[in-house]
Amino acid sequence: METKVAYLSDLKFNLDTWLGELRFHREEMEKFEDKLEEIVSRGEMENRALKPLETFQNRIMIEQDVISKLIHRCKAKSKKITGADYTENIDGTLQNMQHTLRDDMKTYIKLHYELKESMMDYFLKWL
Repeated sequence: METKVAYLSDLKFNLDTWLGELRFHREEMEKFEDKLEEIVSRGEMENRALKPLETFQNRIMIEQDVISKLIHRCKAKSKKITGADYTENIDGTLQNMQHTLRDDMKTYIKLHYELKESMMDYFLKWL
């Protein structure tokens, strides 16, 4: 039982960390969206600045959707951990779910930072 408690505690720590990071990224995307709107409001945009801007706006919307789905998955998994039966043996179900979520988080984080880097380059050029 002590092994299971430690294992579930580790899973819960991962989930809490991911939730914090996802919430931070959601706020960051809102700030980037505001910056893009600021660029548009200046009115004196070159044509070659508009296409990437629209692309970034679309990617932000997609990322916000992905963030919402990942937050939902983390919360659902956390709920399962909270309701786990500590007297049962670890059967691997939670572990398999954790690996899938971990892989999805790794992919998301990689794509997030690629988008962020592209947007920062864009801001440097057009702000």
